[in-house]
Amino acid sequence: MEESELDIRFNEAVTKAAEMSQASLPQDVQLRLYAYYKQATQGNLHRNASSAADLRNAFKTNAWMQISHLSSDEAKECYIQIINSL
Repeated sequence: MEESELDIRFNEAVTKAAEMSQASLPQDVQLRLYAYYKQATQGNLHRNASSAADLRNAFKTNAWMQISHLSSDEAKECYIQIINSL
C-alpha cells in the first residue's frame, strides 16, 4: 500500500521531532506532540483503569483525552504544524 502525502509529511515530522532535544521543548508543547502523535497513530484513548498511574502519565492521558475528537488525519496535521513552527 502506497503512503499518502499526509503520511509522508507526518513521518518526516516525526523524524524531525526525534532529532530534537526534549529539554529544548516546553512541557506543554511536549504534551501536545504526544497527544497528537497518539491520536494520529492509535486513535481514541482506551481508558486503562490503573490506579497506580503517576502524575506524568496523568498529564499525558489528559492531553490525549482533550484531543480525542480529532480524526487521525486531523491529529497528523496538527502534529506537523507544531513541528514546522518550531
